Amino acid sequence: MSKNTHVSIKTATEIDMARRAGMLAADVLRMIAEHVRPGVTTDQLDRLCHDYIVNVLKATPANIGYHGYPKTICASVNHVICHGIPSDKKLKNGDIVNIDVALIKDGWFGDTSRMYFVGEPGILARRLVRTTYEAMCAGIRQVRPGATLGDVGHAIQTVAHREGFSVVREYCGHGIGQIYHDEPQVLHYGQPGQGLRLETGMVFTIEPMINAGKADTKHLPDGWTVVTKDRSLSAQWEHMVAVTDTGFEVLTPWPDGYGDYPPITLAAIAESA
Repeated sequence: MSKNTHVSIKTATEIDMARRAGMLAADVLRMIAEHVRPGVTTDQLDRLCHDYIVNVLKATPANIGYHGYPKTICASVNHVICHGIPSDKKLKNGDIVNIDVALIKDGWFGDTSRMYFVGEPGILARRLVRTTYEAMCAGIRQVRPGATLGDVGHAIQTVAHREGFSVVREYCGHGIGQIYHDEPQVLHYGQPGQGLRLETGMVFTIEPMINAGKADTKHLPDGWTVVTKDRSLSAQWEHMVAVTDTGFEVLTPWPDGYGDYPPITLAAIAESA
């Protein structure tokens, strides 16, 4: 355990186990990408992810039954912020959708999410998705021993606010390992130098939810789905991150590469400056 908090400090062997689970979760998101298209239902995507996790990866879907959640993935479309339950509603051209997957491999959790375009997105949708990715990257690049969670949150909100977008405050990143949602809570807003001081061996998710409109949220009657109160678009990306001696390691790297998204490296800071 950390000297000044209840956050667990993981050994190199334990981080390797978390890495293996994280890489498998990322592989699910790679697999499902080609199936995200107009006319497909989120229920169909859910079944594909379930079968891939169980039959191909030989892992366990982490979400099924978690506090009563009924499905394998969360599929959050357009104004849904998070925890969208897959259904028989068909995706249509121009939709944006976040697919969030979590699995268990050898007792360790892997948890990650990506945004997908359904057909051709609108200008605002594309800008929101890319800005949210940039915000996540900005937060990840703050991770190093001695930095604080306030540094991470401030970097995220700075990118979002620059574009006139808002940061959802009710939901946050979390510690992860052999426990799905553990300490610390990783807020996506904050002040530099404030909050938990990071130490080598900490593992947590960074998963900002950014709204095109106001930050206010609303829970739907199903008890899970969270939407923007003003029905504006929302986007989210999520990676698992470990604090290393020299900075950070992304434990959920995309097996298919970054495409036209910038890589999440410390070197990229200088490149984008």
